[in-house]
Amino acid sequence: MADDLRITVDELRPRIAAGEEFTIIDARSPAAWAQATDMARGAIWVPADALEQSLPRVPRAKAVLVYCT
Repeated sequence: MADDLRITVDELRPRIAAGEEFTIIDARSPAAWAQATDMARGAIWVPADALEQSLPRVPRAKAVLVYCT
């Protein structure tokens, strides 16, 4: 497995346009979340410091993407 599993927005857009589906986790802090004006449609908000204990509620039928600022 690659050490760096990051993907850019420009790499992601064509995959979404092609119909690929993802489970998206928004891992921004509560402060960043409160100030956010943009949210990924269907994203699950889980602050990074709560990610481990929230893993059981993350659907795994699709590839999982996590993003933060």
